[in-house]
Amino acid sequence: MAKYDKFFALAKENGLEEVELHISESRNLSISLFHGEVDNYADNNGYSIVARGILNGKSGSATCDVWNNKKAAWLVKEMVSNAGVIENDDPVFIFKGSEKYRRVSTFNRALENVQPEEKLAKLRALEKAVKEGDPRVIEVASVQYEQVFKKVTLVNSNGLNLTQRSNYFYAYAHCVAKEGEQTKSGYELFLGNDFAAFDPEVLAKKIVAKTVEQLGGEACSSNKYKAVLHPDVVASLIKAYVGHASAEEVQKQSSLFIGKVGQQIASKKVTIEDRPLNRNVFARWFDDEGVATYNKPIVKNGVLQTYLYNLTTAAKAGVETTGNGYGGAKKSVLSTFTYLKPGRKSLDELFAKVGDGVYITDVSGLHAGLNPQSGNFSLQSTGFLIEDGKKGRPLDLVTISGNLIDVFKDVVEVGNDVTLSPSGVSTQSVLIKQIGVSGK
Repeated sequence: MAKYDKFFALAKENGLEEVELHISESRNLSISLFHGEVDNYADNNGYSIVARGILNGKSGSATCDVWNNKKAAWLVKEMVSNAGVIENDDPVFIFKGSEKYRRVSTFNRALENVQPEEKLAKLRALEKAVKEGDPRVIEVASVQYEQVFKKVTLVNSNGLNLTQRSNYFYAYAHCVAKEGEQTKSGYELFLGNDFAAFDPEVLAKKIVAKTVEQLGGEACSSNKYKAVLHPDVVASLIKAYVGHASAEEVQKQSSLFIGKVGQQIASKKVTIEDRPLNRNVFARWFDDEGVATYNKPIVKNGVLQTYLYNLTTAAKAGVETTGNGYGGAKKSVLSTFTYLKPGRKSLDELFAKVGDGVYITDVSGLHAGLNPQSGNFSLQSTGFLIEDGKKGRPLDLVTISGNLIDVFKDVVEVGNDVTLSPSGVSTQSVLIKQIGVSGK
């Protein structure tokens, strides 16, 4: 805290009533292989400071990427100047602190001590296992390792001083397979912060299987089908769905959940929670406003339980913040880790319950193909037919269409194949009543 005393003193001298500093420190290590040779090795450090202050009830902000007394004076000058031109009347806050914080450790020191040679050895083993995994694999297009260290510090003039460190890595490979005239590609990744748990052979088998099983695919007849959605597809849809629980979107009149708290908005099989305190790489025990986070249901048995709030949206609504304020000078409302409660049925049991239908394993173009105002979507997709309760032939060149709200209302079962998505979502396969498929 002493490091920033000059800044706080200057802020007070210049009439700023309250001020805070949000300091982000990071290190990003990136390694990639091509045909056994290192074609990229980058090790970069990042440092940024967002300063925010209140002057006559208005918030001013400034950012920099270095810290010294000269820069401290510049930040104060910029905050004063910016506060003077703010015209909106949104309430602004410099948080005094929560009564209690439940700390969650998301930093593994052992990961920082893994030597580059060990990482390269596993990457080469991964590339070799993918290449030799099936005779139809004709190329390993890329093999990548990314390691991230983050440190977030929040200090303010109210005496708040919070720090959280975290680290994680992911490794993946992308391969190409060919059969006849048809070529397909696929990839899979390992995400975590325990390097010892990363097994290249296991990951390679997943990558090869995911790629070669697409070969021989063709479009199905256009129709409405019972469907099982792969966890990756559910993760993409649920991110967009939970976005409508943001109080920011509600207050801008752009949410599909306006006035729906306490109402049934999804199937009774659907329970979605915001879980920032789950012990994984996405954990945050305080948000970017310094508010203690906590696990909470957003949708429980299909009923919308709450909107998600930061300090400003909570004040406008006359409620308490839910600790979901994240971002730079302007805090958005976000769920850090979204959790879909698992069901009891395996993927094979979901197929058996469908009988005949489709299994959608991948969608693309969500940003362009989903209308956020209506929830209607049309997305290019791949997957498989489900025939007689079993996974059948692969599907190629199909488009699925429907409505985001209807998808979650139509959930018949949630599977037990828990999958952690790099987007910060824990999901499973889900069985839905129907989805439109455009094929041949």
